[in-house]
Amino acid sequence: MKIKTLLFLYLAATLPNYTFSQSEDEAMLRKTFNEALTNGQSYQMLDYLSNNIGARLSGSPEAAAAVEWSRQQMMRLGFDTVYLQEVMVPHWVRGKKEVARIVNAKSGTIDLKVCALGNSVGTGPDGLAASVVEVKNFDELKNLGRKNVEGKIVFYNRPMDPTLINTFGAYGGAVDQRVNGPSEAARLGAKGVIVRSMASNNDDIPHTGTLVYDESAGRIPAIAVSTNDANLLSRLLKDDANLKVYMETHCEMLPDVLSYNVIGEMKGNRYPNEYIVVGGHLDSWDVGDGSHDDGAGCVQSIEAIRILMTLGYKPQRTLRAVMFMNEENGLRGGLKYAAQATANKETHIAAIESDRGGFTPKGFTISGSEKAKSALMSWKPLFAPYDIYDFGKPGGGADIGPLGESGTALIGFLPDSQRYFTLHHTDADTFETVDKRELEMGAGSMAALVYLIDKYGMDGKN
Repeated sequence: MKIKTLLFLYLAATLPNYTFSQSEDEAMLRKTFNEALTNGQSYQMLDYLSNNIGARLSGSPEAAAAVEWSRQQMMRLGFDTVYLQEVMVPHWVRGKKEVARIVNAKSGTIDLKVCALGNSVGTGPDGLAASVVEVKNFDELKNLGRKNVEGKIVFYNRPMDPTLINTFGAYGGAVDQRVNGPSEAARLGAKGVIVRSMASNNDDIPHTGTLVYDESAGRIPAIAVSTNDANLLSRLLKDDANLKVYMETHCEMLPDVLSYNVIGEMKGNRYPNEYIVVGGHLDSWDVGDGSHDDGAGCVQSIEAIRILMTLGYKPQRTLRAVMFMNEENGLRGGLKYAAQATANKETHIAAIESDRGGFTPKGFTISGSEKAKSALMSWKPLFAPYDIYDFGKPGGGADIGPLGESGTALIGFLPDSQRYFTLHHTDADTFETVDKRELEMGAGSMAALVYLIDKYGMDGKN
């Protein structure tokens, strides 16, 4: 009897504390999702950002308008502090609509659906016409050698791997030909580059995206071609090795422009000098209106903080919603934010980035210490009632990446990605493709994770 009594007293002293904490967290997450789904403002915010401001290429008037809109939005919602962080950004302009066509082919002249790659130089009004050589990778290009490449247009035609369920993995396995392909071709004397669009499906939509020039190789014009037209071009090349393509683009790089990261804070009451960041990038490409990439991530980040404020939550740490500028063609905003954080000796215990579209949430990726990974995994059961289950894979985000050098746990919001690369960097990335409930579920999940990180930290310490 004495042993039973002692055991009862032990359980009474220990088990209730754990159960209370578990119950408290479950209740808080339920409130978080309920608020997101019944009183959510993310969809309305995205509607304005996408349809009233539109595409927001860094350096453009629309990007400047988006800065002011997000500043006013966070002020209107009652953030404790809202301020702008200066950052100089590239100012690339597309110019007049691109033209490309197959010429001198046995089947006659055929127009191609193309768009210039971001940061590319233009051909100018005279355009350029040349024979085409097709390659799948840089090794094939190098094997051709200068004698077979010089004076020609290099056509990179390596598709994203359709067998990879992780579409971001498929994208990563193909995107080098877009980013570095123009310089590799220029190194061998090519006049221009055509790149197969980074797309999951075969369709008629060209996908833009940034390239990075190696100045030692020189700069040549580069365009992306739709996947259907890439397949067509490849077939015609097999039938006519002397086929030529004419391409004309009018893009140019102008001098850098002053822009801003936009930062809104909810002050912590216990550890105000420790920061938890949730953010997305405010800039987008100049095609479509950037609703998924990355308007969704921006409004979800603002909404995550709004939800916690509305619920009356009093954070221990300072919570920051950051609208990064210039992720698409320079990453200047993310680099500036991390540099400023280092200069100010700020302690960032975690940063969450939403930059995979506004689709149904599946979980969160993480790059960081083993303690941080263990903390994230320990919260997985709390998300199970919301069908959010995919936790622990490596990953973070481009804009928050520079914070990793200071030991910050980098967390990526992970939605279902199967449709993302149908829309990514195209004129099809519009507000109409975003589902209200999916967007709100994502915002709710981000708010819930911010709450847990704030309450427990990422290292097992409160």
